[in-house]
Amino acid sequence: MPRVVHLLALGIFAMVTSEFVVAGLMPQMAAGLHVTIPEIGYLITAFAAAMAVGGPLLGVLMLRLRPKPALMALFAVFLAGNVLAATATDYGVMLVARVITGAAAQAFFGVALSVTSALVAEHLRGRATATVLNGLMLGTLLGLPLATFVGAHLGWRAAFWGIAALTVVAAASTVAGVPRLDRAGGDTTVRAELRAVARPRLWLVLSTSTCVIGATFAAFSYANPILTEVTGFATGTVPLLLIAYGAATLVGNHVVGRLADRHALPALLAGLGLNALFLTAFALFADEKAPAVVSLLGIGLVGVTMNPALVTRVQRTGNTGALVNTVHGSFITSGIIIGSWLGGLLIADHGLRAPLWLGAVLAVLGLVTLVPDVRRWTTARTSDKALAPDGPTPAEVHGGRGRAS
Repeated sequence: MPRVVHLLALGIFAMVTSEFVVAGLMPQMAAGLHVTIPEIGYLITAFAAAMAVGGPLLGVLMLRLRPKPALMALFAVFLAGNVLAATATDYGVMLVARVITGAAAQAFFGVALSVTSALVAEHLRGRATATVLNGLMLGTLLGLPLATFVGAHLGWRAAFWGIAALTVVAAASTVAGVPRLDRAGGDTTVRAELRAVARPRLWLVLSTSTCVIGATFAAFSYANPILTEVTGFATGTVPLLLIAYGAATLVGNHVVGRLADRHALPALLAGLGLNALFLTAFALFADEKAPAVVSLLGIGLVGVTMNPALVTRVQRTGNTGALVNTVHGSFITSGIIIGSWLGGLLIADHGLRAPLWLGAVLAVLGLVTLVPDVRRWTTARTSDKALAPDGPTPAEVHGGRGRAS
């Protein structure tokens, strides 16, 4: 695995830490900016909305740049947004800063995944994607606690300054480690990427990602109150359980990365099926500690860890370009918004178990979106078996060795 893949993971780690930092600094930021905690919560929504909408728009602008300059430009925008956040004097400035950093983070994800695909052989793309996405998993596992710790001891502005410093380190590493990569001719590339994004089949494939991530975040967004108020864990125990959840995502990400290149569809079928079962079990037995913990760890193993398989499937349906990857990121972010927003609405009328049931429904919907690919896969396997006894093998057909017969 090229060293540059790990360097790109460092950049994603910085982006994800910035995404979650506000959640750990709500009281301090509310006091410092003289607003309410719900208003600080809107900053999380603004970041996600900027990722979903602004990311692809910024990604289109990056298509005219070679990959390495595009990465550096996005680092610069992201750094500017975090410096603006660290020096914000009022809520309006902070809101603008979050929009800037959200758009830059999403576009960076797209370019980073495109660079990763260009740097490794096709049969290693799934593993390479999983390595880059370790930055996402570690950002969830370590970024939020670290930012919260810094904010609690040095003030909330110090957390943003820390992210800015991490961004500079990641950018310097990228300058040193990422080779020069060419792109094919200007406007033609832009048109080709736009045509790829417009394909109806790609949108169906992208909807699977929304369901996978929406199902997971419907549960994860409300794990803290569920574990304390329904399951009965002490407040001090929940961070330990969430760290265990984060560790499970690292394990799952590694396993799915190994499977994604050759078995992306079976991995998604198994992952969504298991996630639906774990979410249902969590909903049914949330008041029992042992089943609740097993279910939480299970969701960690088969939830966001499907990302390498999702990315592989999207790239095979569309292409490995930055815009396709950025739009994919927007569909993933939409899943986060849907899962957390609908889950919150359902809690008011149906209680804290409602988001878990929502997650199970979204996982089943995700399985439904796989049906066309399953049919194609089944047909292909049937055709392979039909060819095997008398005719050429599928490999010979595709390789041209069986044309004479």
